[in-house]
Amino acid sequence: MNEYIIYTDGSSKGNPGPGGWGAIIFNVGHIKELGGREERTTNNRMEMVAAIETLRNIPEKPTTIENSEIKIEMHTDSEYLINGITKWILGWQKNNWRTKDKREVLNKDLWEKLLAETEKRKIEWKKVLGHSGHEWNDRCDEIATNFADGLTDIGLYDGPESGYKVFHQS
Repeated sequence: MNEYIIYTDGSSKGNPGPGGWGAIIFNVGHIKELGGREERTTNNRMEMVAAIETLRNIPEKPTTIENSEIKIEMHTDSEYLINGITKWILGWQKNNWRTKDKREVLNKDLWEKLLAETEKRKIEWKKVLGHSGHEWNDRCDEIATNFADGLTDIGLYDGPESGYKVFHQS
């Protein structure tokens, strides 16, 4: 099946400061967690990196003939990410990567990478409330926060859905 459900989150300790990102990919009985760290970054950049790196882990083309396209449902708690990729980016491109008030678009390097990844796939962007007890968003936050804190051996899961246990923060 060529349907993916994705949850992502980003974190930074200071803005800028050390940051991390986390993601969970669900695909036909398989779950894969991803995460990473940057030494000096912002929360918005980590939200974007989470989406970019996760999309890079999704095939661009279907693996079987009977499923002619890949469908992705991307969940994030970042309005900046959703609005940027679904509403603002085309205007920024037309204005030579300038905002309405003629300022340079922040994070242009990542917006260009994200646009390149989204143009290869059909994505439905969905907003999820952060820090609201949503188990998948909370797990992504836990992954991102651990990486931001410098913890890299956090046991990212990659395997069958039947073996996956969501780890809740205490």
